[in-house]
Amino acid sequence: MPITLASLVQHSSLKLAVLAGEGRLDTPVRWAHVSELADPVPYLEGGELLLVTAMKLDVEDAEAMRRYVARLDAAGVVGLGFAAGVAYDTVPPALLDAAREAGFPLLEVPRRTPFLAIGKAVSAANAAEQYRAVKAGFEAQREMTRAVLSARGASGLLAKLAAHVDGWAALYDVSGALVAAAPSWASRRAAELTGEVRRLRDRSATASAVVSGTGGRAGDRVELQSIGSGRRVRAVLAVGTGAPPGTAERYAVNSAVALLTLTTERSRALLEAEQRLGAAVLRMLLAGEADHARAVAGSLYGTLLDEPLRVVVAEGAAGRRRAADSRESGEDGGGAAGEAGEPEGALPAGVEALAEKTESAAARAGESVLLVRHDRRLVGLVADGGAAAAACADFASRAEAAGGGGPAGAGAEHTVVVGVSAPAGLASVAVAFKQAEQALSVARRRGRALVEHEDVASGSVLPLLADEAVRAFADGMLRALYEHDAHGRGDLVASLHAWLSRHGQWDAAAADLGVHRHTLRYRMRRVEEILGRSLDDPDVRMELWLALKATATVPPVRRDQGRSRKD
Repeated sequence: MPITLASLVQHSSLKLAVLAGEGRLDTPVRWAHVSELADPVPYLEGGELLLVTAMKLDVEDAEAMRRYVARLDAAGVVGLGFAAGVAYDTVPPALLDAAREAGFPLLEVPRRTPFLAIGKAVSAANAAEQYRAVKAGFEAQREMTRAVLSARGASGLLAKLAAHVDGWAALYDVSGALVAAAPSWASRRAAELTGEVRRLRDRSATASAVVSGTGGRAGDRVELQSIGSGRRVRAVLAVGTGAPPGTAERYAVNSAVALLTLTTERSRALLEAEQRLGAAVLRMLLAGEADHARAVAGSLYGTLLDEPLRVVVAEGAAGRRRAADSRESGEDGGGAAGEAGEPEGALPAGVEALAEKTESAAARAGESVLLVRHDRRLVGLVADGGAAAAACADFASRAEAAGGGGPAGAGAEHTVVVGVSAPAGLASVAVAFKQAEQALSVARRRGRALVEHEDVASGSVLPLLADEAVRAFADGMLRALYEHDAHGRGDLVASLHAWLSRHGQWDAAAADLGVHRHTLRYRMRRVEEILGRSLDDPDVRMELWLALKATATVPPVRRDQGRSRKD
């Protein structure tokens, strides 16, 4: 315990006598200071035992002594030591009366006790207290280190920390969710701090905050401390106590922060090694080498590689279109494996936030995930129907609800576009990867934050025709027909549309147009001549139909009321 006035009075070698302020002797003494100034307050910090001989004090003036004592009391001076037998044989009555009126501690120092002895006693006691605090702090550090390395991990550390601070402790993950609390009764109180934790989490590391009167207990003091060595907060530690922590308790809290930082932050070399291993496993899977991938991964990803999984591909909403959209249809999985090769480049903020939320959800649920950060994209394997997949979908849903999922919100920093494959086994990861990239492409075209491959298969291909590249192709393919019709030489575009919509049935299409079937046959020959392509080719008919759909500017069918002019 810190030395107090009572401890000094009980010190056998000092022989101090208490003359006033007996009820305040339990006050800790930070320092013993000598001053003969009438107003020493500007040179004091508070917590001092002031030692005087009264050689320069107007100790005969009662009002002056009352003001003098009041100034010392207001400045936080814990007591006054008066040297008897130096300037005065005993304490002057005016000073004694002023101290007694204020209840201010006044000690008489006998002539044979030098002020230096009092200063040494205070210094020695405070040094011993500091040593005790440091020793207790190191002991707390050792206990918490053993706890965090045990099977209990962070939970064991929190239990030791709570015991050392005589309070409670809790740990929150990067999403603000409560991970663990100690003792167990503290979970409810810790859960009430979620809002404060999230506000602290959004600040750059390292940050701290103090919240008072929380958890339904008057006087409860909770200190929040961010965990993380870089700019991004990795976790938040909460420590609840009945009073501000002392030196020993502060050492314990600081040790806990350091240990938790070590458990949540890994070295850059280790992170890069894990990323390269994950990228290598993914490349093997995309190349169809499932057995080799399983052997390399070992137990690193738990049971993830033994269960149905989904492939997730995510990138920033303002990111570039993937090269996969323009791959040749005959290319095998080797090209895709190259896309998921060596990790490089920082992820956009939104994609990194998605990765952290997915990893955090998997950790809380005891799942494993394989996430590879490459070329400003995130490629991952998540358990089908698991917490990580749900967290990914929830993140994208929130981004879309905020208006940042697609092109309209592409300028926003924290936006993502995600493609998710259908459930697949380990041997089908290459196919699932292509499905995820196809879903990602569709998500961009539809202005969605997330699209699953099942949605692509069950939907229509027509919305995909809104792509500018498709429109340009369609305009180029039909331009000659539109120019022909613009000069009034026939309705070739409308006739082509009618004929294709009737599946090449001459009579039905001619009836729709109000012309003779021979007229329609003539027009279709003119279409073939102008385009230089045969309408007997099903691929040509398909391309022309999609081009008409993409342009969506087909003139209305004009019935010729029985006329059969040769156009």
